[in-house]
Amino acid sequence: MEDVLEAYQRPLDADRPLVCLDEASTQLLAETRKAIAVEPGKPKRVDAEYRRCGTASVFMVNAPLEGKRHVRVRQRRTRKDFAEIIRELCDDLYPHAERIVLVMDNLNTHGIASLYEAFEPSEARRLAEKLEIHYTPKHGSWLNMAEIELSILSRQCMKDYFESREELATVIGHWERSRNEKKTGIDWRFTTADARIKLRKLYPTM
Repeated sequence: MEDVLEAYQRPLDADRPLVCLDEASTQLLAETRKAIAVEPGKPKRVDAEYRRCGTASVFMVNAPLEGKRHVRVRQRRTRKDFAEIIRELCDDLYPHAERIVLVMDNLNTHGIASLYEAFEPSEARRLAEKLEIHYTPKHGSWLNMAEIELSILSRQCMKDYFESREELATVIGHWERSRNEKKTGIDWRFTTADARIKLRKLYPTM
């Protein structure tokens, strides 16, 4: 826990950007009856019956100190999907960074081994060397600021029915651009000193 909190205390550094990564699955659903549009004094009304259209995985790459987030919608969240997100992070989003300070949880796909499973060894090693990984502890995923962004995304634009990944990605893209233009960041105030007081029960007794 303290490892992650110390990483959050570092100042903005273009050579070592702080990035938080998280992902979530969502169902793709279609209406079986047309919704009744909003009317004066009446909210939009949607029938409770729906048709399942599969699932999608939403990957959130959040740079809290920069007020930026990059969201990718994929069919699944396998090791290969994770590896592709990491390559995009290294080569497209931060090609000039010396190291990327990456905070994420301990999901079994979130490891260097996934890079070797997806790419040739030389490519996997190249990407791995660009990462400085900080894992959140077990049951401590709340320490990952990308989880906060996923929660906001879910509340603000993922409550409607989406029949396809393309439709979902389009709506998320509009949300992403709007928040990035405003440079909406996260005011993280929980520090190591706070943890030693408020979460002292988690520390061993000497």
